[in-house]
Amino acid sequence: MKRVMVRYRVKPDQVATNEALVRAVFDELQQTKPAGFGYATFKLDDGVSFVHIVDENDDKGSSLSDVKAFAEFREGIRDRCDEPPVTTELHEVGSFRFFDR
Repeated sequence: MKRVMVRYRVKPDQVATNEALVRAVFDELQQTKPAGFGYATFKLDDGVSFVHIVDENDDKGSSLSDVKAFAEFREGIRDRCDEPPVTTELHEVGSFRFFDR
């Protein structure tokens, strides 16, 4: 199991575009319901920073990279950002009903 957090800050005029691209990813996920990973996106209080958390199970075969809308989201990410994406692998110390609900 691999858990990753990606954090970045978009340009103020790119917030709506970024949110629309993120929503398209979740729309596709709702339609296709791929197994093998969990995914969540959050907008922070500053209104321009985003955090994505991916929980992938290597045994299931599917990954977020297989989602067409996610590839479209990633295409222009650097141009939308004031601060580029930073990826951090997460190592769980403990959780309560966070990943398995």
